[in-house]
Amino acid sequence: MSDFSVDRRVWVLSGVAVLIGVCATFLAVLLLRLIALSTNLFYYHRLSFASVSPAGSPLGHWMVVVPVVGGLIVGLMARFGSDKIRGHGIPEAIEAILLHRARVDPKIAVLKPVSAAVAIGSGGPFGAEGPIIMTGGAAGSLIGQWMHVTDSERTTLLVAGAAAGMSATFATPVAAILLAVELLLFEWRPRSLVPVAVASATAALLRVYWLGAGPLFQMPALPDLTRVSFVIGALFLGALLGLVSAGMSRLMYWFEDRFDHLPIHWMWWPALGGIGIGVGGLFFPRGLGVGYENIAELLRGNAPLGLIVGILIAKSLMWAFSLGSGTSGGVLAPLLMIGGAVGALAGHLAHASADAQAVWALIGMGSMLAGALGVPLTAILFSLEVTHCLPALLPLAVACVASYIVTAMIMPRSILTEKLSRRGYHLTREYGVDPLELVLVKEVMSPLALGEENLTLPKIYTYADSTTRSAAELMATEGVERIPVIDRANGQACGELSLHDLLRGRGRSVVRESERLRLYSYVPPELGGHN
Repeated sequence: MSDFSVDRRVWVLSGVAVLIGVCATFLAVLLLRLIALSTNLFYYHRLSFASVSPAGSPLGHWMVVVPVVGGLIVGLMARFGSDKIRGHGIPEAIEAILLHRARVDPKIAVLKPVSAAVAIGSGGPFGAEGPIIMTGGAAGSLIGQWMHVTDSERTTLLVAGAAAGMSATFATPVAAILLAVELLLFEWRPRSLVPVAVASATAALLRVYWLGAGPLFQMPALPDLTRVSFVIGALFLGALLGLVSAGMSRLMYWFEDRFDHLPIHWMWWPALGGIGIGVGGLFFPRGLGVGYENIAELLRGNAPLGLIVGILIAKSLMWAFSLGSGTSGGVLAPLLMIGGAVGALAGHLAHASADAQAVWALIGMGSMLAGALGVPLTAILFSLEVTHCLPALLPLAVACVASYIVTAMIMPRSILTEKLSRRGYHLTREYGVDPLELVLVKEVMSPLALGEENLTLPKIYTYADSTTRSAAELMATEGVERIPVIDRANGQACGELSLHDLLRGRGRSVVRESERLRLYSYVPPELGGHN
């Protein structure tokens, strides 16, 4: 009857989570280095781990061919290695958690980062975060497969690796924990939250030595953000980004449907997607690769209009077309860039100052993330952690919630869960207390039949003051449809609980959700009312 179900196993999992945090950080650093190496090999024909942009390549028109070669390599890896490397990375992690007992094939831990490095290094307009989340989750799952743990504990270790990978990539330990809760854990319990937080914090600490302390993006000095007009503007911008995020999701899956109708094997699709990347990169070279430098320029408030329009048109089409082809890459960085461009464009149209344009770009980024992924809390904290821009909290929160409610009302699924739906799986993203947890056994139990009052203590029973949820779990475990109820005070049988009784307890939540009552109405004293 305690508030939380937690035992000493949480300390074991937390200790393992430290190791997972170390592994995930190493894998994140390795993937970022592999992306840099691939970019140098594809576009500069040299062995180097220096971080460079494909936009400065001297290849000229031959740059069109590079993404095609990269897509062909990814297609071959997926065909003869594992098709699980295709796609965003996060939907695959969710699928492993819900459908495969949190078991990830060891090949994924190797093939996913390599394929992502090839896809992004050859110009793919993707983010590294999705593959890193999947790779970190694979590491956590593998460690969990080597241990004697339950499926729930293995899930916790998988999610701990995923959160650590995100924390190491972006220096966002709190946002990584919230992403785990909003998107991966499907619960809010100390037994899982604590190990995930330990892994995320470990990765954030180690990141300082390998990648720097952060913030990932610097922001200029900010204007006054507490004005009513600014908050109202953020509300409307957030609602607009909700529509944009829904449109981007539908555009990407529209392209995916077009590829599904092609009369060739899916192994060749990433190469065809590479054609779209190459042609788009020919007109807008800054659309190639991850493009963190574009996000940084948007958040400085000095992005030229040409860059903003290029992101909104060329980058959006390149990303949606190529990701629809089934190649390997993440959605987070491109969505941040597109959302930031919408916010920066709004600042341009409003003739805002450079500092104010930077804030509008930040609000656009957070709103896009909240709407597209359906994670408003993560979007708020993520935007603050990557910029350390705490004064933007109020308008950012308003905009992210506005974007979230717009997409929740017009989109049945997010850009991530839509992938699972197309594979025939449905999941709900709404969390709440089990209604049976709020109903005691004595409130719905049936009386004993005549002559059974002196019933001896049976082997399987429940107490009258227990929750119906605990009784339901006991009945499910023992495979029985009816169970005696014991009075804890005197140890005597006082009733019995059946499946029908449990349904009556469950029905209370239906009434609570559907019945509308006016509990207070004012009647003037002259008509018989009371003061």
